[in-house]
Amino acid sequence: MKNVTVYTTNSCPFCVMVKNFLNAQNIPFKEVNVEANPQMMIELMNKTGQMGVPQTEIDGKWVIGFDPNGIMKALSN
Repeated sequence: MKNVTVYTTNSCPFCVMVKNFLNAQNIPFKEVNVEANPQMMIELMNKTGQMGVPQTEIDGKWVIGFDPNGIMKALSN
């Protein structure tokens, strides 16, 4: 099983969509709320160069935004 982490904020509708998608696919994931932990937002920006959320990390591969195809592709590789 791959490690899946979703980086979110409280007010992000696409974050909810990513979490709902993963739940619907029975894919376990860890959620990191970068609004609650600003240090994580800085680390995230350093890793991906992106400020927006959601960002999903799947075993070191990054999927930016709500991208079900990208998530499934990263899970299958």
